[in-house]
Amino acid sequence: MNAPETPLQDSGDPIEARFEAIARRDADAGFVYAVRTTGVYCRPDCAARPARRENVSFFATGAEAERAGFRACKRCRPDQPGQAERDAILIARACRTIDEAETAPALKSLAVAAGLSPSYFHRLFKAATGVTPRAYASAKRAERLAAGLGAAVRITDAIYDAGFNSASRFYESSNARLGMTPKDYRDGGAGVEMRFAIGECSLGFVLVAATDKGVCAILIGDDRDALTLNLHDRFRRARLIGADADFGARLAQIIALVETPQRNFDLPLDIIGTAFQQQVWQALRAIPLGATASYADVAKAIGRPQSARAVAGACAANPIAVAIPCHRVVHSDGSMSGYRWGVDRKRALLDREKKKP
Repeated sequence: MNAPETPLQDSGDPIEARFEAIARRDADAGFVYAVRTTGVYCRPDCAARPARRENVSFFATGAEAERAGFRACKRCRPDQPGQAERDAILIARACRTIDEAETAPALKSLAVAAGLSPSYFHRLFKAATGVTPRAYASAKRAERLAAGLGAAVRITDAIYDAGFNSASRFYESSNARLGMTPKDYRDGGAGVEMRFAIGECSLGFVLVAATDKGVCAILIGDDRDALTLNLHDRFRRARLIGADADFGARLAQIIALVETPQRNFDLPLDIIGTAFQQQVWQALRAIPLGATASYADVAKAIGRPQSARAVAGACAANPIAVAIPCHRVVHSDGSMSGYRWGVDRKRALLDREKKKP
């Protein structure tokens, strides 16, 4: 068979690199290869006997190989989803089951539905989502509760409607789930004491706010009043307290983090977000100083490679500038992407981080 080779989308990859991917059976190499003597095309990770190089053609997709006259290998089945994709489909289905269930499904029932053993399903779920099925279900209940608190007449009703079987057990861990008690959360932070202060740095004004658990907001802008209003809108009924000497030291620490990012700070944080947002924010904190990552990179890091757009949304929702470094996320081509505190500030922060201490 003398069908012409179809170039890969990334035509810059050298031929040798593709053969090396076949040799190491790289399931994520992003191409298929066809063998002229057999008329079959395979995945790079196929266990078939290696073919002679002169008989091999490369294609970006199985559909292109089939249009060139090749048929799918019956061993590696390249015309069907790969193992990683099949696993992702199973986990996505399990997540949807948890999302729609009134009470958290048992691990065994989720595993049976996926056709896997409970132990293997547990490992696969954690590898894909970064959390256990139980933790995922708990986070989803907390999301439903947060959404329902504003509309519910009674807090207890919202707790049970969110899928919690015991109000007393929920209250024992409510601060960890919401960052404050359910009543305080519903009431816009009513009853919560929140200290805040505004200072000036080379990028403008910096507002820092914190509860007794940790920093809950770091906002950057050009207008003191606008920053204060932003904080008030976010926690409209919290008791805002001006800075004392101790908190002034915390503000100075944050400003130092902005001005000299080579310095290391271990800030206690008190942030509220969905399970997905929390995953993204944790991944952002893992991006090394002076480095950048794309939205797709972050999506892969949290085990959700198809969620780059949702990652961008989580970055935009980040209320803590610099300490949760959403400024380190750029477009896939390395160009500067949006930043809620201004692209110029983002560029300045990245330039400072890339400089030698």
